[in-house]
This record gives sequence, C-alpha cells and structure tokens, in this order.
Amino acid sequence: MSASIPDQRVTVPADSREAREFAAGRGRNTDAAPRGPWSRPGVRLIGGLLVPVVILVAWQIATTSGLVPTYRLPTPASVFTAGVELAERGQLWTHIAISVQRVLLGFAIGSLIGLAIAAIVGLSKLGDVLLSPTLAALRAVPSLAWVPLLILWMQIGEESKVTLIAIGAFFPVYTTVADALRHVDPHLVEAGRSFSLRGWSLFRTVQLPAVIPSVMSGLRLALAQSWLFLVAAELIASSMGLGFLLDDSQNNGRVDRILLAIVLLALLGTITNAILGFIERRLLKRWT
Repeated sequence: MSASIPDQRVTVPADSREAREFAAGRGRNTDAAPRGPWSRPGVRLIGGLLVPVVILVAWQIATTSGLVPTYRLPTPASVFTAGVELAERGQLWTHIAISVQRVLLGFAIGSLIGLAIAAIVGLSKLGDVLLSPTLAALRAVPSLAWVPLLILWMQIGEESKVTLIAIGAFFPVYTTVADALRHVDPHLVEAGRSFSLRGWSLFRTVQLPAVIPSVMSGLRLALAQSWLFLVAAELIASSMGLGFLLDDSQNNGRVDRILLAIVLLALLGTITNAILGFIERRLLKRWT
C-alpha cells in the first residue's frame, strides 16, 4: 500500500528575491558576446565626428571656391559670426532657453500621458477595444492641422505651443509601449503569477522590466518628435525661440542665421538624445 505524499508546494512572497531574479531574467545564459573594436567609446566618438567634419570641409570648399554663391550658402565662418552677434546681444541664449523649455515641458506631459494610456490599452482588452481605433485616427492627423484649433482655443501663448509639442510626444510613446505590453511573453506572466505576483507587483516585477527597452525607444522617438513639433509651433505663432529665428531670418534674407538655427536644433536634439541614451543604459542595467 503506497503512502500518500503531501503537497509540498510553497507560495513564494511577491517581493522575494527568487521572484525578482526570475523577472529580471537571471539564471539564463548571460554570457556577453566579445566586444569588437567598433564598440569602444573612443572609436565610436571619432567615427561619429567623421561625417560632420567631412560635411564642414566640403561646405568650406564649396563656398570659398565659388562653386556655390555665398548669398545662397554662407561660409561656416559667417554662420559662426552670426551666432556670436546674437549671443552678444543676449538674443541667442534667450531663443535657446525658450525652445528647450517648451520641448522639455511638452515632452514630459505628452510622454506621461502616453505611458498612462499605453498601460490601459496594452494591459486591458476593454481599453484596447475602446481606445485603439480613435487614437489610430488621431495619429493620422498632420501636426499643422492642430495649430489653428489650438490657437483658437488657447490663443497665441505658451499653452498652445506646449500642447502641440505634447501631442507630438504622445503618439510615439503610446504606440511603442502599448504594442510592447500586448506582446509580453504570456509564459513570463504565468510564471510570475506562480510566484504569487498580482496586479501592481506583477506589473512592476515582470511586465515593466520586459518592456523597458520599448519604453526607452518610445521616449527617444517622442523626444525627436518634440523638436519637430516645436519648429512647427514656433514657425506659425511665436515671437521667440529657434523656430521664430528661422522664420524671422527667412523674412530678412539672413541665410547665415537660418543655417545657425538649423545647426543649433541639430546640436540640441543630439545632446538631449544623448542624455536620454545615458538614462536608458542605466535603466537597462538596473532592470535587465
């Protein structure tokens, strides 16, 4: 007569070390591939600077040789001089500060709303059914189509510009994160539930780490989109900012200032993207 074996299954607390290790993917093969020479920071820095230097040299040669008339393409020195003149008047830093403030504020608002809506749509079937069609339709609306309505509702002020930038930041975050949440491996979720993870604990320990790369990708896309929407807002209704500098320089025929504004937008976009990339690496190191 065989003896019955009692059930020895143990419920693991939600915040146990084993659950966190499981959700973080520890225990799997994490042997990193050997880093090649192209992964070294110095090589990447030099390689990243190579193309801009080539463009600058070609620009200098084209303007000084007479291949392109200077009234169409000023020399790099002329663009630098235009920036020095604006800086001495105190206008350049004002334009930069106002544009950066608008981008950061609109990016923060749009991203937070995008993350919240993405969680509703990605984790709830009801939210997906109710919200996805409407948001897909709104996403197809061109950015400039919002400008007349925002000006009519909010007048020509900071509210309309920040709202337009927030709209631009919302959709990349929403689309990327909602899609990632829909496709979290169901086996991971079930395994997390076997560790007694439910609700917020399940989301924080299993689902959030699984979508962190997608969250950061969405945020980086949203940041780039924020700069695009900033120019759209400032070109139409603004008295300060880099977009206004572009429009005002066009009206006055100052090609050097137009190129200066373009270079500044590229530099600011690169700097903010690099900051977000640093945050991404820290988060990935923490959560994965």
